[in-house]
Amino acid sequence: MESKEQLAIYLEEIEKWEDDQKGLFFWEKIGRLPFKVIDKLTPKFIQAKIGILVNEIGSYIQTGGKYLISEKQMMKKIQKSTDYPIEAFEDIGKMPVTDMMTLSNNLQSERSKLATVQGASTGIGGIFTLVIDIPVILGMAIKTLQEIAIIHGYNPNEKQERVFIVKCLQFASADIVGKEAILNELASLNKKNDSAESMISQLKGWQEVFFTYRDNFGWKKLFQMVPVAGMVFGAIINKGMMDDVSEAGTMLYRKRRIYEKLHELEAVENSPLE
Repeated sequence: MESKEQLAIYLEEIEKWEDDQKGLFFWEKIGRLPFKVIDKLTPKFIQAKIGILVNEIGSYIQTGGKYLISEKQMMKKIQKSTDYPIEAFEDIGKMPVTDMMTLSNNLQSERSKLATVQGASTGIGGIFTLVIDIPVILGMAIKTLQEIAIIHGYNPNEKQERVFIVKCLQFASADIVGKEAILNELASLNKKNDSAESMISQLKGWQEVFFTYRDNFGWKKLFQMVPVAGMVFGAIINKGMMDDVSEAGTMLYRKRRIYEKLHELEAVENSPLE
């Protein structure tokens, strides 16, 4: 296990990243405006698809729905890339943080390339293929966050982790106020003061997560609605979205794992000598 000093360095890097997230560009502040107009112009069949997607997110939080991944396959993948014996989530949690960092970076690179191809392929048809792009890229983001959870030794099949995953998704697309609120909510979890039920109650309406996600794409998706040219914009937009989601999930899960490792070290130090 890493020393308290090394874990403190990792934690300091994450806190610096959190401070950087508080900066918000001007065009991100106005990102929600276009969709208010687009909603009035969007064909009914696209709005119907979006409604189905909102229900799917709710189903994911409750049961996992169709988005649950195979944790066994992910464990085998982790085992191949580390010398540490992996048989359960507890074993993954004991891995060095450096191994988790390497695995997370590799996963982000893979998903970023996949999202780029996805955005380009669905951008070719403009608004009509955009209805395909939104649910696919959102599903990809949820599955990626589940893999990040496993990389850090957490079981995405548990309801508490599904809520945490949606929180990561929400954080990636939130504005400055939203990011600060989410960080404050997650801070209590890191300090071991909250139960799973309390964590779930903090998710104030899962619909908000989807609409925040969608509004964040506002003006960007306007460009993807242009047939053919949407290929370029779709590739760039989806790559950026996947990078943001992967980074948020990695940092927030890494912070949790570091706190748990610190708690374990403190427990060992405070335990009575035999």
